[in-house]
Amino acid sequence: MATADTATTASPSPDGPAVRSRFRDMVRSLRHRNFQLFFSGQLISLIGTWMQTVAQAWLVYKMTGSSLLLGVVGFAGQIPIFLFAPLGGLAADRWNRHRVVIGTQAASMILAFILAGLTLFQVIKVWEIVVLSALLGVVNAFDVPARQSFLIEMVVREDLMNAIALNSSMFNGARVIGPAIAGILVARIGEGWCFFANAVSYIAVIVGLLLMKLGPLRTAPQGSSPFEHIVEGFRYVWRTAPLHALILLIGLVSLVAVPYSVLMPIFADRVLHRGAHGLGILMGAAGVGALFGALTLAVRRSLRGLGRVVGLSAVGFGVSLILFSFSKSFWLSVVLLIPVGYAVMLEMSGSNTLIQSMVPDELRGRAMAMYTMMFMGMAPIGSLFSGALAGAIGAPFTVALGGLGAIAGGIAFVRRWPALRSQARALLIAQGVAVSESVQK
Repeated sequence: MATADTATTASPSPDGPAVRSRFRDMVRSLRHRNFQLFFSGQLISLIGTWMQTVAQAWLVYKMTGSSLLLGVVGFAGQIPIFLFAPLGGLAADRWNRHRVVIGTQAASMILAFILAGLTLFQVIKVWEIVVLSALLGVVNAFDVPARQSFLIEMVVREDLMNAIALNSSMFNGARVIGPAIAGILVARIGEGWCFFANAVSYIAVIVGLLLMKLGPLRTAPQGSSPFEHIVEGFRYVWRTAPLHALILLIGLVSLVAVPYSVLMPIFADRVLHRGAHGLGILMGAAGVGALFGALTLAVRRSLRGLGRVVGLSAVGFGVSLILFSFSKSFWLSVVLLIPVGYAVMLEMSGSNTLIQSMVPDELRGRAMAMYTMMFMGMAPIGSLFSGALAGAIGAPFTVALGGLGAIAGGIAFVRRWPALRSQARALLIAQGVAVSESVQK
């Protein structure tokens, strides 16, 4: 009996080691010191960014009550990304990405301090918000391609997919916390302090970047003109069928469906009658879903079936948006925004992973510039159109139409992807990615 008791006591819990192993697998990119510094600094900064996003939308809505002007501000903040991302991608391939990211983060901090000062001194005008949003959009046109391309320099290639997923989970973890804090602060002490908190939060990421120790940088050759380099990168993506299909789906969904978030103040106030605090909860709910979507990708060890996941996620995104658009219950709307966030995160981060895995290192910045143009650059056009359309037919019908567009794009992609698997597999092999089971489905 004693022997049996001893054996029982010594045996580990059957689930313990497996759970610990899954957790270590989920966060394996954090074993790299540079990524640890990046992750911790960005997490603090992104909480501030989401606070500013929600507070700014509410400030514009409070000042104007106009869905069209909400769309105009969204357009002004993102159209520079579409226009200048090619230059941002070129900079990411030809310059030191580490220094580019430090510069863009410092510029974002300065703009946040200006917005905070104007708001706290109660001299802010709508046109000033539009101008500052446009300037931040120019900064992001350089920041996003450089930051996405910089991931490969912080981790080894086999951890790249995990790093992209953890980067997305960090973004959406902040998306949960930031709007919730903003909803409370806006209601109690005003929008200006949210802007100030965002400005201060950039200090964390800049410090983390300065503490990094990096190896030699691989850059694209600079013998030809910048224009020729931009064309080279875009031509490669456009003529490579799997990349082309992914980019088209991202662009369509970003144009017609992603701008639903611009109309959230209208849903919070006129449809669901919950005000600024309700806006924070709604945005946070979508962030919870997106966080789960990012963690779903983080536990994946291979690219197997990821193309099909991307297409089906676009369909799921559209269905969830349609259901949300017709909800009149606040808490039902909160619940429905969780699959909205989950599906769009799976589609966008899954596409990011596939694109970065298939492109050569010397074209990575320009490929991510095209991804950025489609993901963030098409959204402003959609934001402007959605704001105008919502003024004519109402926010619920506008969001529902966007959902139908996402469903159509997802179905078309799922039907086309099987014919592209062999080419995708060849691209992965060329980049040294293990593909024994990567693109089988």
